[in-house]
Amino acid sequence: MYIAMNRFRVKNENTKAFEDLWLARDSHLKGLDGFIEFRMLKGPQKDGVILYASHTVWASEKAFINWTKSEAFQTAHKSAGQRVKLYEGAPNFEGFNSIQYIA
Repeated sequence: MYIAMNRFRVKNENTKAFEDLWLARDSHLKGLDGFIEFRMLKGPQKDGVILYASHTVWASEKAFINWTKSEAFQTAHKSAGQRVKLYEGAPNFEGFNSIQYIA
């Protein structure tokens, strides 16, 4: 199992627009080989900024990498650079291979 996360630092005044954007977008993830689940997480607020993290679970790191090279990835991200900047800096990517799973 592989978990891919992007962290976003969003100023308080941009949280509604940021959340609306994510809740309305089509991620193009459903039906992809190796895709398990996606969550958008809202974290703590500190100094006028809220931390968000997109959290995607994949069957393997290879499945994730294949998605990043796919047409579905290009379609999901095609207008990302054209949108109003709602978060500070660049998203911070973190990728993790699972070494233990307890359910």
